[in-house]
Amino acid sequence: MKLNELKPVEGAKHAKKRVGRGIGSGNGKTSGRGQKGQNSRSGGGVRPGYEGGQTPLFKRLPKRGFTNIHAHEYAIVNLGDINALFEAGSVVDLEALKKVGLVKKEYEGVKILGNGELDKALTVKAVKFSKSAVEKISKAGGTVEVL
Repeated sequence: MKLNELKPVEGAKHAKKRVGRGIGSGNGKTSGRGQKGQNSRSGGGVRPGYEGGQTPLFKRLPKRGFTNIHAHEYAIVNLGDINALFEAGSVVDLEALKKVGLVKKEYEGVKILGNGELDKALTVKAVKFSKSAVEKISKAGGTVEVL
């Protein structure tokens, strides 16, 4: 088969409906829009979500929650991931985590969680640590530095 022999599957292509081209076409004169009314006019019709004057769904549903303007967003990294990607004795900080791909976008800092095992002595620098993460890092012979 060659590129010039390619063609669509039978029944996949439909001819465009040509409206307003005489009464014999079945879509002449009013072009399939009926006689009068909002939908027969150019630019007519109602906006999406309009329910004919009834209170629309988005107004009937209650508003929930809020955005805390004082919230801090931290990148969350587990000890198991750090253990897999770093050599013994290395320094683990935000830049190092970005370099290995554990942190992808901009955050205010890193929080280290104790999920997983750590069997190397590492120097871990972060803004926050969970209690279990501090215990596991210390137990493995590493040091914890809170920035």
